[in-house]
Amino acid sequence: MHRDIRVFKGRDLLAHSEALHSVYVEAFCAPPWNEDTEKAIEFLGRLVHDVRRPGFTAALAFADTTVVGFTTAWTTRAPFPTDRCYPEAAAGLGPERTVDWLVDAREIDELAVRRTAHGTGLAGDLLEAVTADAPDGRSWLLTSVRSERAMSFYLRHGWTQATHPSPDGQGIVVFLGPHHPARTLAPQPL
Repeated sequence: MHRDIRVFKGRDLLAHSEALHSVYVEAFCAPPWNEDTEKAIEFLGRLVHDVRRPGFTAALAFADTTVVGFTTAWTTRAPFPTDRCYPEAAAGLGPERTVDWLVDAREIDELAVRRTAHGTGLAGDLLEAVTADAPDGRSWLLTSVRSERAMSFYLRHGWTQATHPSPDGQGIVVFLGPHHPARTLAPQPL
């Protein structure tokens, strides 16, 4: 499959909203995420705001004219957010590391590829496209421990798990990007 990855830095991304919605539904409304279609609609609503965030960067993968994957990211600003899963991330890192490691770093918000693109290296290429110019190599993301596939994907691509929630299959984890200067300081699981 020939693919073309294009990077977007702002509102131009919104011209692809319908395709992004379709990829989001395919990726997240199935196991292990099992989100309902309302979450996909919420994603589009957030996207209208997100494209205006400082440092917003997105990468879309095209196979001919069809979007087969995407990732979105931006610069995390102070004060550290308190909505969505951010409090759980901050609790796992502690206040000092949260500020030192995550604020002013490139935050990966969403990464999704169509099932037909699984195992092709596309997700890794998309991540590289949005982190290539991360400030001082500092990039990070959150994911859920309920997806072993996502957890092992990030580890295989050089991301470092920085938080370690209880082993009950619940919670989120913070990953630091492969070039993040704090990755060697992240605590290892017991």
